[in-house]
Amino acid sequence: MARVSQEHLDARRRQILNGAARLFARNGFHATSMQDVLKEVDLSAGAVYRYFSGKDELIAAIVKDVLGEIRASFEDVVRQSPPPPPDRLVGAVLGRTLNVYSSLSEEGESVLPPLIMQVWAETVRNEELAAVLAEVYTTLREAWGRAVEAYQDAGMMSPDIPADHVARTMIATVQGFIAQQALFGGAPVEVLQDGLRALMSMGDDRAVTDGSQLG
Repeated sequence: MARVSQEHLDARRRQILNGAARLFARNGFHATSMQDVLKEVDLSAGAVYRYFSGKDELIAAIVKDVLGEIRASFEDVVRQSPPPPPDRLVGAVLGRTLNVYSSLSEEGESVLPPLIMQVWAETVRNEELAAVLAEVYTTLREAWGRAVEAYQDAGMMSPDIPADHVARTMIATVQGFIAQQALFGGAPVEVLQDGLRALMSMGDDRAVTDGSQLG
């Protein structure tokens, strides 16, 4: 019997993940059965179960795949010293991440935003998935925090704000943009970049924080 190459095994696993991601984004986790996945990828039960024991394992694999891509894209960007400004940093990470599953829909739009919304909802009932998400989030917070410290060391950002506060805000911006795309339709990453650039251009006039001067 001819030995199956690793390339073939990897391609088959990717085929299953892509088909499952497409279904999950379209119909949700709970409305998608393993039979639906088998039909979508046009494979036998034995071929699919060779890689994944069931739907929960498929979901976890997709989540790890997406989060791994986010981590890799961020690490690539922050190799620069100092890292690019926040608008370019966020845009580069988000743009690469959205491209992970951009070829799966007929319209060519990424299925990632609705998929991530499904993941967030699933963590309420799935403790294992919640643990995976929490672990990666902690790792990203630390990495983005180091990027903020590099900004501060380079004089690009005020040093009087805790780096973790800025990191959490940058991550929240990405999360919010993904939620907007899932709920209200896609928008180019440049929209987020432009908004961040405008906010970054504001002066820090503490006087306007006095309510008496706000009318």
